[in-house]
Formats: sequence, C-alpha cells, structure tokens
Amino acid sequence: MTDPTLASLNGQGLEQVGELLLAFLLSSFIGFERQLRHKAAGLRTQAIVGTTSALLILVSKYGFTDVLVAGHIVLDPSRVAAQIVSGVGFLGAGLILTRRGAVRGLTTAAAVWETAAIGMAAGAGLWLLAVIVTALHFIITYGYSIVTRRVAGSPETALQLELTYKDGKGALREVLSRVTDASWSVRRLAVGEPHDEEIKNIVHLTIEVSGSGDPGELLTAISEARGVRSVDLATQEDLD
Repeated sequence: MTDPTLASLNGQGLEQVGELLLAFLLSSFIGFERQLRHKAAGLRTQAIVGTTSALLILVSKYGFTDVLVAGHIVLDPSRVAAQIVSGVGFLGAGLILTRRGAVRGLTTAAAVWETAAIGMAAGAGLWLLAVIVTALHFIITYGYSIVTRRVAGSPETALQLELTYKDGKGALREVLSRVTDASWSVRRLAVGEPHDEEIKNIVHLTIEVSGSGDPGELLTAISEARGVRSVDLATQEDLD
C-alpha cells in the first residue's frame, strides 16, 4: 500500500503549491536585485531558475510514487538534486566572461547557482533555510559592497560607456581628465565607425572604465565636457 504521506493529491496539494510559490517569490527577489545592477541574468532568469529547481525537487519527491513497490522499486530523490546542481553549473559558466585579463560575471553566475539552491530548499520544504539564504544574499551584495568600497585601491565596478564627441575640440582629452578626476581608471578605448555619415567630424567612442565611484556622477561629468554630444552607459559589471 502506498504511503499516504506520499500520495497527498499525488504531490499536488496546497503544501506543494506553497513551496513552489515560495521559490518563485524568493528567486524573484534575487532577480530584482540583479536587474537593478543591469546583470545579464536578471529578474526573469533568476525567477525561472529558482522556480524550476523547486519543481524538479517536487517531481523527484512525488512524481514517481505510482511505480514504487516496497522491496522491489526504490527511487533516490537526491539524484535529481545532484543533476540540478550540474545543470545550473553549465548555465553559470555561460555567464562568465574573460576579456583582456579581466574576469567578469562570477557574482552573477554564483547568484544563479544560489537561486537554484534556494528553489531546491523551498521545494524540499526547507522554507526557513530558503528564506535565510535569500536574506544573506542581500547582505552579501549590498553590505559587502559598502565594505569593499571603503577598502583603498579596491575597484569594484566596470563600466562600458558609449559616447560621441566633436573632433578637434579637445573633447577626448577633457573626457579622460574628468574620468580620472572622478576616481575611475580607463581600461580600454575603441573608436568606432562614423556615428553620422553626414557629420564628418563626429567621433563615436567606446570607453571601458573601472572604479568604485557613482556611475551617475561620472556620466554627468562626461556629458558636461566640451564637445561631447552624447554619452550612454552600455554595460555595468562587477569585476568579481
């Protein structure tokens, strides 16, 4: 006879629905934080990873009760959990970029791994652990950011800026000066194709900088430089 605790609506009762919704809610919190920081794996990705991980755990717990036969067929739910960890590892690897000696995306990849673990915990009924780890995520991403910014010589953020300026006005020299005055370091400069074929003196420039200052203040400072026509934030990444 099948254990009644395993046969509660075939694993589709209010308890299981609540566990799924908890995973969705907690992973959405993490995704929202990543979205605010303009990360590749933002709200949608994190919510999908966390909710799906919870679903897979629930499937492993309740999805095969109809084939269990005492003493003949025994399933190990932990095998599904192990496969989730392996699968999310591949997803995280795709978020890590290495360019010119700088490794980026590690924090976002780790957050995806963390979201999967939170979803697994919620799906397994370990709601208290899931909530605690979600709270710790915000302590790490916000609290530790404040700590690292106060450590001298510890640049934390990399920005890629796209700007256009009028050639022959000394704009580039002033832009670079304003970047260093704002405590940012220039990592790379790249001049693109003409931004406007009808205006021959307009230069399109991509500039990568790193530092721990306020990106908004940097954009304002550059936009006020002589000859600058536009400046936009293309990407923003944690260096770790």
